[in-house]
Amino acid sequence: MTIIRKGVTDLPLHGGKAPWWLLKRMKGLAGSIVDLVIDEHGQGELIKRLSDPYWFQALSCILAYDWHSSGTTTVLCGVLKSVIDPAKHGMGVAGGKGKHSRKAPDDLCHLSEVLALSGKSTDEVLRASKMAAKVDNCAVQDGYNIYHHSVFVDEKGDWSVIQQGLNEEKRYARRYQWHNDIESYVLEPHTGISGKREIDVLDMTSKHSMGAQKTITDIVNEGPTKVRRLVESLRKDGQCGLEKWIPGLNECTQSVLRLPESVNWTAIKAAYEWKPENFEGVLEVRGMGPKTIRGLAMVSQLVYGDEPSWEDPVRYSFAYGGKDGVPFPVERNAMDESVGFLREIVDGSNAEKKDKIDAFKRLERYARNIRKI
Repeated sequence: MTIIRKGVTDLPLHGGKAPWWLLKRMKGLAGSIVDLVIDEHGQGELIKRLSDPYWFQALSCILAYDWHSSGTTTVLCGVLKSVIDPAKHGMGVAGGKGKHSRKAPDDLCHLSEVLALSGKSTDEVLRASKMAAKVDNCAVQDGYNIYHHSVFVDEKGDWSVIQQGLNEEKRYARRYQWHNDIESYVLEPHTGISGKREIDVLDMTSKHSMGAQKTITDIVNEGPTKVRRLVESLRKDGQCGLEKWIPGLNECTQSVLRLPESVNWTAIKAAYEWKPENFEGVLEVRGMGPKTIRGLAMVSQLVYGDEPSWEDPVRYSFAYGGKDGVPFPVERNAMDESVGFLREIVDGSNAEKKDKIDAFKRLERYARNIRKI
């Protein structure tokens, strides 16, 4: 599977809740779409499509939710959790927004019993939930704190994780999407990261950070004393700016390379005692948070010369191209096929007639806009 990072929307923060009359209709139409996709393609295909940022966004729009709101993620996941019945559909949803996100492990254990998952599959999906949260909080340091965490899992053990982070100062959200078809949790594992592009982002999951990943693993295996000495070596002259040692640093890079205020030395000691074999193992150490990872990344860069990626993994791209030919000409046939597919979904569902008509109207508006290009 080729994993492509995609940004599709700004996702500004919108407060409040979806009105009950809208939620009622969203649930009715969503339930019909879930039934149809599972009947036609199976649970695994639905889980895979939910992990795709464009399909997820399109589904939200079909259900009449604001296309660029932060609620696109939280409301749609909540609606799907309410209409997907594990006993009926052979799949379920764990976690959710806020306090519900912390219940994901308990939800997954319950779903494991209902879906009769093997012990191995249960352990794998629990680990996927944990690692996705750890990676997006610590390995991708973009200024967005995870507050929504949903896990979709089926009776075969296929899973997808949909998370959302919050930047309160900028009033924007960012969505992170995962699917079980990955080779590594720490090497470009996302099926999509959607949101407003930022600067000063430490991305330890980039392929350009592989050297830094290995160096960090080697560093923590040398023991807390050595790590402390390396970190303190960067705090010369009362922590003056790093530009003193690195000629030509611009203001952006100076802020990127700012040394964290604290390092969790208990976690460093635990890592030394555990002896992780790779960066994935380093992240799994309890207490290994973003500040500690950032400090280790800076040691890797400034002491050993193995620089991690400081480029935001969000990519602004287009599902079918752009009207001005950027990044590539519009693929009209592909867009027409997508409209036809969505029409087939709605037409084949058992949704109420009025809801069907409303959905068709939205599809027609979408199709008309395509034909104008």
